[in-house]
Amino acid sequence: MQTLKQGLEEIDLMTTLATELANHWHKRLQEDYPHLDPEEKNSIVRWLIGEDTRRFESFTPQRLDIAKRAMEYRYRILRQRYLGVTPTQAYKRLISRLASLAVLRNKIRTWVALSRDRHRAVADVLQEVIQEMLNSDRNIQSAIAWIRQCTEDRRLREALLLTSVEEYCLRPIRNQPLLAYRFVNFLRRSQRSGMTQVPQQQRIRTISEEVTREDSDSPLSLIDNEALENYQLEQNEEERQSLRLEVQQEFEEYLAEKVDPLAVTWLRLYLQGKTQDAIATQLNLPIKQIYRLREKVSYHAVKVFALKARPELVAGWLQTSLNEHNLGLTLSQWQTFTQSLNPQQQALLERLQAGDSMSAIAAEWQWKKSQVINEWYQVYQAAQNLRNAG
Repeated sequence: MQTLKQGLEEIDLMTTLATELANHWHKRLQEDYPHLDPEEKNSIVRWLIGEDTRRFESFTPQRLDIAKRAMEYRYRILRQRYLGVTPTQAYKRLISRLASLAVLRNKIRTWVALSRDRHRAVADVLQEVIQEMLNSDRNIQSAIAWIRQCTEDRRLREALLLTSVEEYCLRPIRNQPLLAYRFVNFLRRSQRSGMTQVPQQQRIRTISEEVTREDSDSPLSLIDNEALENYQLEQNEEERQSLRLEVQQEFEEYLAEKVDPLAVTWLRLYLQGKTQDAIATQLNLPIKQIYRLREKVSYHAVKVFALKARPELVAGWLQTSLNEHNLGLTLSQWQTFTQSLNPQQQALLERLQAGDSMSAIAAEWQWKKSQVINEWYQVYQAAQNLRNAG
């Protein structure tokens, strides 16, 4: 009852929008799970709303709608697969759901066929990737810290965490699930150090262990020690998301004024993860016109708008940054791409990866800055052509 009382007191301190959202979800849970323990309902509502309840006040109507749909999506995942089942069954459902991703399954099978571990199954490799994410991914660690604050019930904690993991893994990045990119990163590390063995008869632990200090009988949570750090990471991520939204709005205004209002519609549909064929169907336009729109948007984003605004932020928003996303290329594409560059372009790529500015490179090479920018655009355009060909 103490947890429920604290939860109700926190709701009283919420902003108007957060209170409305909390009331909505309490009603939903009462309708869907009338016999669920009140403390569990309160914990689920806290988890859905999030830690910073005041953030909703600064949201635009569009962004608030996105936040509501994100809550609905996470709740649907929780309800369909993880709530009310045993932890072992819930974990099996997560692996089964992620293993059903055709693009990821094909990547894993291809790699297994070429490796020395040909006996490994898709599920085995998935467990390795997920375990690595649980150990090192900042977003997942932040989710764990918040879940621990929401509930003390171990079974509910695992249900909420598995829901968070599935939602995070399935986020669309350039029409592919984020997990596919995490798998590529996993490959890079495993190729250097080899795969570790996952115990076949044990479920991977999804909540960090507690340890007991020598001078005390009370357990010490390893996650709680990192709560402040994880909270700061969450705040930083929220700030980056706000900046990306700001850049998107500025870019849409630029496209509407300088290019074509239709380009704004294409951009929004593209950012929703729709394919070019799907966009053509929805807009009732020839596919060739859609591809021309894509080329126009890409050109203005990289060649014009990004150079005048915030290049790194725009590249990160489009998932084409150099250091974080390898210009949007897969591992095999990246290898092909770097080999295709001439020595001057390879040197430029290395300098930019090292963090050197365009101005510094121009001064050292005794070039005009515009020459460096044009050379970089040629490199970027080659990467974009390779992405589109793949």
